Amino acid sequence: MTTMRAPSKLIPRAFPGIKPAEVEELIARCQVKTYPPETVLCREGANENLFYMILEGEVRVTKIINAGEDRLLKTLRPGDFFGEMALIHNAPRAATVTANTQTIVLELDKPSFERVLERSSSVAHAMVREISRRLRENDEMTIEDLRVRASELAQAYQKLAEQELARRDFLANIAHELRTPLMTASGYLQLLQKGALDGEQLHVAVDTVERNVRQIVTLVNDILFLQEMDLVLSEFAPVDMGEISRTVIDTYKSRASDRHIMLTLRGDDNVPPINGDARSLERALAALVDNAIKFSPHGGDVEISLESNREFLSVNVKDHGIGISPDTRPRIFDRFYHLEKQDNDLFGGIGLGLSIAKQVIEQHNGKLEVDSAPGKGSAFTMKFKLESNERHPF
Repeated sequence: MTTMRAPSKLIPRAFPGIKPAEVEELIARCQVKTYPPETVLCREGANENLFYMILEGEVRVTKIINAGEDRLLKTLRPGDFFGEMALIHNAPRAATVTANTQTIVLELDKPSFERVLERSSSVAHAMVREISRRLRENDEMTIEDLRVRASELAQAYQKLAEQELARRDFLANIAHELRTPLMTASGYLQLLQKGALDGEQLHVAVDTVERNVRQIVTLVNDILFLQEMDLVLSEFAPVDMGEISRTVIDTYKSRASDRHIMLTLRGDDNVPPINGDARSLERALAALVDNAIKFSPHGGDVEISLESNREFLSVNVKDHGIGISPDTRPRIFDRFYHLEKQDNDLFGGIGLGLSIAKQVIEQHNGKLEVDSAPGKGSAFTMKFKLESNERHPF
């Protein structure tokens, strides 16, 4: 707490040029009051009739800005005064003043305040200076608020524009990703209906139709799965990530082989279970493997490896493909973001796989980390807390 200062010393500092007799008159018309912390001395919007000068303590001046947000305007200390503007303008309080500490003030009511203004030019001049200063500060604060709001609006507009662009790209990509396998399957079905194929050609046609229908089903399932994840979080149970890894490898082994990729499970797959939803975890790992195969256009190995200690289980998917450039890395987990082309390689997809993987892992209180460099492949690591350590943060 600050030491109480004598009114006779503070008043001349607040009102330079005031005469000693005017100081004495001002003191005589005032009352000394003590208020405990958190006392509201002035309330915004209220019609009040007191002027204050702080002798001891500290107060904060706040104003309601935009939907109930309290903005701290300033902190006042011994020698500062407040409450004059509402008295001069016969208007409600423009701000709220609250004691931060036990505060001792000089209080002057409106009739006495007006008599002092009439008789003391130094007090009147001080009031004019203070009001001008506060109006200038309010103008500056208003301008700064407008700048902040303008910046926020610009950012919101930019985000909406990006979302709209992503939505349009998404619809265009959906149309393309559905049209291509549908047209391929439809073409072969027409040939089959006409009986134009037999022998090996018939076998190839059936395989092609089956593969394209499976691609369509996978795409639709991804979209539905992503929507379902936004709405419902499944009940968790112990999940064997080793078994899930083997299932994903069996699912993708043929596709990997077609691209001259060796898909393998490295290390010990006999790891402790984690608490989670097996279906969504399989989908997350499948998305990472699918991504690794897609971005290994020139073949190579894709490896799944599992590692555990007393606290965590890690599942790593490593490829030797094109890698990720530093400028695109921040966006790879955004919904609908996808790389269409690099050098002479074209890549399909609608940009949902990594987004699905990340959301699934976060719903399991896990982390998805990536280590990559252009031309040197990528390694995605899912990291989960083991059940006995679920309460400990990463």
